[in-house]
Amino acid sequence: MSKRIFIGAQICALSLFLAFTALPRTAAAEGDVESGKVLGYTCLGCHGIEGYRNPYPSYRVPKLGGQHAAYIELALKAYRSGERTHATMRAQAGSLSDQDIADLAAYFASQGEPVDGPVVTRGVAEGKEKSQTCTACHGERGISANAIWPNLAGQQQDYLVNALKQYKYASAERSDGYSVRNNAVMAGLAAALSDDDIDALAKYFAAQDGLYTSKHED
Repeated sequence: MSKRIFIGAQICALSLFLAFTALPRTAAAEGDVESGKVLGYTCLGCHGIEGYRNPYPSYRVPKLGGQHAAYIELALKAYRSGERTHATMRAQAGSLSDQDIADLAAYFASQGEPVDGPVVTRGVAEGKEKSQTCTACHGERGISANAIWPNLAGQQQDYLVNALKQYKYASAERSDGYSVRNNAVMAGLAAALSDDDIDALAKYFAAQDGLYTSKHED
């Protein structure tokens, strides 16, 4: 990614961040942890198994432990509406009410905060340099200050690669089995990234302490 594109992406990131956070918010349902625990039993069949993989394309499913409740709600609603096109997740989210989604988000968020730690740079310096585009929303090492933006620190590297490519190719015709994410903010940022940029960013954020695999609870 050239310096000119990189600087332009930073400006775009800040502008979109300010515009998005200025939008009015509708009142969200208050989540019930115990109800979410019951509903979440199905989710843990994938998200509660360390290293569990999506079959095709193959990548490890995301860690939900330490993730923001507000972001989990937004993600599930995006699957429900079709903004995100992953077939399994859309089928799961399609049957959920707003209250169900709030309960699930509250349950996963109740498992604890992300693991804290210093910024890791060894072996991922290239990704740290490129991550400056991401820090306005996701924080220096991938712990976001605003709950509507996901924590990235410690997330599965191949999941991050796949997610960024879903945003990058959202406007393209896809016939290779990949899902897309039709989010204008992320699509605009990801469009400026090469595959090497994406790999470097994913490696950097995955190297940080942060998210963890959700726990099965008796």
